[in-house]
Amino acid sequence: MSKRKSTTGGVNTNKRPRPTVDEDEEDEEEQHVTESDLEGLVLSKRFQCTSDVVSDAGIVKSITLKNFMCHSLLGPFAFGSNVNFVVGNNGSGKSAILTALIVALGGNAQATNRGSSLKGFVKEGESAAEVSITLLNQGRDAYKLEVYGPAITIDLRITREGLRTYKLRNKSGNVVSTKKEELVSILDNFNIQVNNPVSVLTQEMSKYFLHSKGEGDKYKFFLKATQLDQMREDFVYIKATKKITMEKVEEYGECLKELKRKYHEKAERYKSLASLSEMQTNLEDLQKQMAWALVAELERELEPLKEKLQANRRSTEKYDEKVNEWKSKVEEAEQEYKQIQEQLEGIALQVQELQPKCAELKAEAQKRNNTLKSCEFTVKRCRNNLLDLEKDKARLNSRIKDLTLSISQTIGAESQARKEHMKQITTELENINLQISTLGQQIDQFEHASSLAKEEKAKMKREYDALNKSIEANRRKLQTMESSRSNRLRRFGEHMPALLNAIEEAYRKGHFKHKPRGPLGYLIGLKDPELALAVEVCLKFLLVAFACDNYEDEKVLKGLMSRVYTAGQRPTIITSQFLQHVHDTRKRAVNHPQYPSVLQALEIEDPVVANCLIDQRRIESVLLIKNRTDARRVMQCRNPPANCTQAFSKDGDQIYTNRNYSSDQSRAIYLSGDVEEEIRHLQRELENQKGQEARFQQHMRKLDEDISQNEKLLRRVFMEQRAAKGKATKMELDLKDLQNVEEPQSQDLKPLEEDLQEVVAKISSKREEYEEAKIKMANLKEDYEKADQEYKQHKERISTITEEADSIKEELSKIDQEVMKCRHHKKHYDDKRSAHLQNIQALEAQLKSKEENLAASIAKASEICPERLEVCRTARSIDSEINRLKVKITTQQKQQGDTEEIVREFHEASENYKTMSQQMKCLNRFIQTLDKDMNFRLQVYADIRKFLSARCKYYFNCMLAQRGYTGSMTFDHKNETLTISVQPGQGTEDGLSDMRSLSGGERSFSTVCFVLSLWAITESPFRCLDEFDVYMDMVNRRISMDMMLKVAASQRFRQFIFLTPQNMSSLPVSETIRILRLKDPDRGQNNAQRSQD
Repeated sequence: MSKRKSTTGGVNTNKRPRPTVDEDEEDEEEQHVTESDLEGLVLSKRFQCTSDVVSDAGIVKSITLKNFMCHSLLGPFAFGSNVNFVVGNNGSGKSAILTALIVALGGNAQATNRGSSLKGFVKEGESAAEVSITLLNQGRDAYKLEVYGPAITIDLRITREGLRTYKLRNKSGNVVSTKKEELVSILDNFNIQVNNPVSVLTQEMSKYFLHSKGEGDKYKFFLKATQLDQMREDFVYIKATKKITMEKVEEYGECLKELKRKYHEKAERYKSLASLSEMQTNLEDLQKQMAWALVAELERELEPLKEKLQANRRSTEKYDEKVNEWKSKVEEAEQEYKQIQEQLEGIALQVQELQPKCAELKAEAQKRNNTLKSCEFTVKRCRNNLLDLEKDKARLNSRIKDLTLSISQTIGAESQARKEHMKQITTELENINLQISTLGQQIDQFEHASSLAKEEKAKMKREYDALNKSIEANRRKLQTMESSRSNRLRRFGEHMPALLNAIEEAYRKGHFKHKPRGPLGYLIGLKDPELALAVEVCLKFLLVAFACDNYEDEKVLKGLMSRVYTAGQRPTIITSQFLQHVHDTRKRAVNHPQYPSVLQALEIEDPVVANCLIDQRRIESVLLIKNRTDARRVMQCRNPPANCTQAFSKDGDQIYTNRNYSSDQSRAIYLSGDVEEEIRHLQRELENQKGQEARFQQHMRKLDEDISQNEKLLRRVFMEQRAAKGKATKMELDLKDLQNVEEPQSQDLKPLEEDLQEVVAKISSKREEYEEAKIKMANLKEDYEKADQEYKQHKERISTITEEADSIKEELSKIDQEVMKCRHHKKHYDDKRSAHLQNIQALEAQLKSKEENLAASIAKASEICPERLEVCRTARSIDSEINRLKVKITTQQKQQGDTEEIVREFHEASENYKTMSQQMKCLNRFIQTLDKDMNFRLQVYADIRKFLSARCKYYFNCMLAQRGYTGSMTFDHKNETLTISVQPGQGTEDGLSDMRSLSGGERSFSTVCFVLSLWAITESPFRCLDEFDVYMDMVNRRISMDMMLKVAASQRFRQFIFLTPQNMSSLPVSETIRILRLKDPDRGQNNAQRSQD
């Protein structure tokens, strides 16, 4: 009936025994009850089971939903073993629970009528939905009780992409299996059919069934509920299989006739074979002679090869001497280069040590110069004061003389007026002197401010010029980078594409023996882009260099460069023989477990490029360490890495074992991988520099304004000071004139004489002070000249050392060229020696191969003929005779056929014929058995369908009788229709009417009766109904509910789950009834909670 366990009443396959009702007892009860009570009693007894049967296997114990449909969390819900009501308003999650039950137990999305795919069940905004269902696993029908225990938990996870995964857990929560096949086995064992509408009747299916007006739909519903439709599909599949098998039998019959014909034909040829032993014997003898003749020829071929190999081995010493000679020259040149480099480093260190002393001497000389200038100013001031005092002395003498002459002409009143005038002039003179002093301080301040501004302006001008140079350089870099978007070659110079085109054209015309390689930086790649700057600093000019195979090609390349590069520096050309394999650097290369060498960090496809970089820069012995601190730690420890000459950090710093140098280059130019990022960086740097340029210009304008303002103020103060000094001088002269004529009497001459004495004393004092200042100035001048001479000598010493360093640099450059020349010659002889050794290896391999061929030929000849034959004939003549004999044998075999082929074909034909005959017999037996079984099963199918139809009619009438209805069910199996007629209330069969004429409540009640009648003839551990009473009135709902509760009460071994929006508060209190009330939906947060009654 199904691929799962059959549960129909037509055969005795029910999992649990049910007691039958004795007909005599029914007759006795009919005497004491009414007709209505009789129908209810019969229904109750029909569904009743023994009291000792309890729920054990397959019922739902609990269910939990997470991020399922529109609910964040529902559950866990603990279901009772018999009747369960899930009550809640629309949107509270009732249908979500039923949908999760169907999907988690293997049902597809279409069966739920809630979506077309599983990904639609995942809550919006979440990545996955989870459903957990626990099934009881007890009793005699338990599934693998020793593995799962008394409960099986099925965890379903549905991703946003619609992927469904299962986890089957035991009672302890441990995962037992994750396979869908295990879940199918569990469902088959428990006879759970989530796609069967009788087991799980969804809301949509219920509505469709209620509103369905087709009799064919009801019949299909009946077939699906009883699984008869699955049986019919199996029969259709079996018939199709039988048809295919019969077609194969017909095909095999034709093949069998053909195989039989071939079998008889091969049998006749097998019997007519003739013997060819004599010719075969002669052929075998010739083959033996042929085998040993080949051995003799191979032995003769080995002698000249051995002689040539010995001659080559003797000439190896000559190459070794040349290689060792140039190796020693390379070591001597490298040692001399190292000594000169150390000498140059010592000079640089000496210059660095002398620089602070030079700066100190310069500061001391400037300090003494300032002191000398201050002293010169003091001397000048003293000289001016002395001249002023001499003038005052002359004026006093003249005044005394004038007073003496005019003493008789003065009067007392004039003397009093002169005194008052002198007092006024003295007061004004003091104020003017104070003003002159203030103006002098202002002049000093303005001169100092102007000097500072001019010095800052000069400094700013130097920085501004350097910034302009940097801006221009960055503009050229930006133009090069932008042009390299379409052509990466432009990074290596604007003339590089034209040069490569010229090289390509010359190579195409045959001017080059080997096409030059370059620029080398264009032909290499980086494995780690962060090391771009380190590799550029390491390789330097080699990135734009070219490699040539010979000096003739170098000459042609120089001519091309002279035409392309009309001005400026041209790329370097390195001439060395091209090899098709990379140098073996395993013995001299550095191998660090954490940090790569330059050779390891580069991706180089062309061996010529790799060999050139190895020869020129020894990139196999240079480490790349990103962190500067780690590089110093690795290189300058007690045990630096073997074969490592130096290391570079990602910032371009060069680290040796005893020193390190910083790089002036901040970013990679040629090897930068991201052109757009470099362009953006240059654009940002240009913008910053332009902003810096604008700030420089603004600052310089401000400095110009400050200088102009200070000079303007200085000129004005100078003019004010000059005017004040002129006024003061005039007032002093007036004062002196008044003093000279103030007292004409002899007693008035005394103050003038006192003043004269005082002036004379001042002149004497000032003259001494002037002499002391002159002596001090001479000493200071001597000290300054001495300090300046010492500074100039120190500076001259640094210049001498620097000039010496320049000559050493030139010598270092020459030695470097000598090192490269020696390396080139050493490499030349290394290559020739390697080629010679490879030739020897090739000869040895050839000799070994021929010896192996000889040994193989001897072994093969020994297999053919164990004793060696002395053959005088050549292998060619023996081979000609063998071919003639084979032709003769072949001609005879064509007439009769090849013996082995004939025997083989005979056995193959015999085996094929027997195999095909056996298959034909098996297929015919299979078809006969299939016909017999099909006829029997079709008869059983018809009997089961008839029996189930009768039982369904009976239970349907019993259900209708609960409300006093009458009805009938008419099955037309031929046309596949089911006609249901119902008469509300008592009536005759003539009053029966179709369900379409009933009201909504009556139709719903009739549908419930039909579903209950299907329950009676099907088997399942649990049954689910979703909103079955939505179209019923109160009376029909109450009656339907009573009927289902009676059925549930009589079937304690089954579980019933009813989903309804009704309150269900009127239900009777019972231990077998459990009500799960869902919380009203919260539109802001869909978290459902439940309370148990």
